[in-house]
Amino acid sequence: MDSFDKHILSILQKDSTLSTSEIAEQVGLSTTPCWRRIQAMEKSGVIKSRVALANPKKLNVALTVFVMVKTNQHNPMWLEKFADLAMEFPEIVEFYRMSGEVDYLLKVVVPDMKAYDNFYKTLITKINFSDISSSFAMEELKYTTALPIDYI
Repeated sequence: MDSFDKHILSILQKDSTLSTSEIAEQVGLSTTPCWRRIQAMEKSGVIKSRVALANPKKLNVALTVFVMVKTNQHNPMWLEKFADLAMEFPEIVEFYRMSGEVDYLLKVVVPDMKAYDNFYKTLITKINFSDISSSFAMEELKYTTALPIDYI
């Protein structure tokens, strides 16, 4: 990726609704080469998708919960079952296998504590954990979906 590609990607990560001509103008290219660069980044997988970011408060899912899961089942079958289960819950918006003390980390969004309690009760009936704990986000201090591009 050259400096044009990085600049285009930086712009798209901030606002993917801009037209190709608007992006081209900002980076100093004509429309067709800019469009080709965007297409190449999509084809190569640098750009995975272009999405709309919804406001959690407007969708009534403003409570963010980080769920730390420990298990004594460290085998591919258990992981596959847990991953499949996580896909069934729209409240789970991020899901990671971790190193260290915690085996898995879930980011869950729900309307309120009662909704989280219902989510939790349903989750623990579907698969066995050795330990599960939750931390509730009190305030969002930084949120971005834009990845750093300085390492390319």
